[in-house]
Amino acid sequence: MKYLITIVGPTAIGKTALSIQLANYFNCEIVSCDSRQFFKEMAIGTAVPNADELAAAKHHFIQNKSIFENYTVGDYEKEAINCIEELFKTNDYVILVGGSGLYVNAVLKGFDDFPDIESNVREEVNANYEKLGITYLQEELKKLDPFYFNKINTENPQTLVNPQRMMRFVEVCIGTGKPYSSYLNQKKNERNFTPILIGLEADRNVMYNRINQRVDIMMNEGLLKEAQNLYPNKELNALQTVGYRELFSYFDQEFTLEFAIEEIKKNTRRFAKRQLTWFKRDENTKWFDYITNKEIIIDFIKQKT
Repeated sequence: MKYLITIVGPTAIGKTALSIQLANYFNCEIVSCDSRQFFKEMAIGTAVPNADELAAAKHHFIQNKSIFENYTVGDYEKEAINCIEELFKTNDYVILVGGSGLYVNAVLKGFDDFPDIESNVREEVNANYEKLGITYLQEELKKLDPFYFNKINTENPQTLVNPQRMMRFVEVCIGTGKPYSSYLNQKKNERNFTPILIGLEADRNVMYNRINQRVDIMMNEGLLKEAQNLYPNKELNALQTVGYRELFSYFDQEFTLEFAIEEIKKNTRRFAKRQLTWFKRDENTKWFDYITNKEIIIDFIKQKT
């Protein structure tokens, strides 16, 4: 039997440290599932594992892509599954770790199978967005797939202002003549492993303090300079990310630097709350306080195997 030990939870909760401890104990390797740590140009603002952490255990999917590449969750699913299957040839355990819920689901359950969309449809949707803005995408999705629009508005309203995601929803509706939601929850691909889901959490005040401290550390490590280097490409999808967006507004003279830093902290706290909401939906996840002794978590894993 092969086991994919999957560590999830909000940002700054200690997932990286636990994953390394477990990888060392089970003598196995780590597959990252953080959709922003893939990008080599975004080291500080995405809190990629540092040199010592990377040396402590073999990691995959850390800074292996460029922000200029068009890399989707479907691409990640294929590459991650191939990597995991290769690792299982020599070990019964692999660690999957990250806070990107959609990417975790893609690995554990398979990504929904969508038909190819003709390029002219994609170009038309993009052109209309450029001309009419995000409101166009929202109104189209509400008209073409009211069920999914209402679901997003209730469960994850931030998605409604994400142009890349919204353009995808709309182009599928237009290109296929069917609601985007009709392609969701199809029969998933079979997986040749058993997932063991471990969630890390903390009291909200503790979690928020950890986030605030991490932002301060990032600023001290050079996040401002990193964001400045990326600023000319601020429209890229990969850079529509907390920590960069706020500093771009500072460069645009919309924010003071002090206000931008406070906005990073506030928006990261909101993001962490949404992460918890997402991961808490899976009743198969066993939750531990972030300071739980690793031996307790190891014992839990052994019971599952």
